[in-house]
Amino acid sequence: MSNKETLAAFFREEFPQSDFVIESVGDRRARLKQVIDQRHLRPGGTVSGPVLMGVADAALYAAILGEMGLVALAVTTQLNVNFLRKPSAEKNIIADCHLIKVGKTLVVGEVFLYSEGDSEPVAHAVGTYAIPPRQE
Repeated sequence: MSNKETLAAFFREEFPQSDFVIESVGDRRARLKQVIDQRHLRPGGTVSGPVLMGVADAALYAAILGEMGLVALAVTTQLNVNFLRKPSAEKNIIADCHLIKVGKTLVVGEVFLYSEGDSEPVAHAVGTYAIPPRQE
C-alpha cells in the first residue's frame, strides 16, 4: 500500500511530464486535481478530451498503486470515456476514482470527472489495468 506522498514522489520520478496533484489515496480510491491553464484548453473554451482522458487514466493508476503498492509495470488495457457536459475552462478538473474489482491480473475501476466546485460530472470513465505477475 502507498500513501499520497510516496505516490507523488513516484510520479515525479517515473512520469516527470505529469502535472496533476494527488489529493487523496487509499481504500481502493484516489482523488486527483488537474490544474487547468491555457495548455489544457481546446477551441471553444473548454478542457480538451485528451486532458480528461489523461487525468482519468492517472486516477486509475494512482488508486491501483495506492491499493497494491508501486507496481510500476501495470498497464492500461482498456479505457472508455463518456463525455457528459462541457467542462469549465476557468476551473480545475477533479478526478474521483473507485476501484470496482482488484484481482491478481486485472483491476477495473471507474472515474468521475468534475469541474472543481460543480456537483455534476463532466465525464465518466471505466478502465481496466493489467497487473504483471509478482516476482517472488
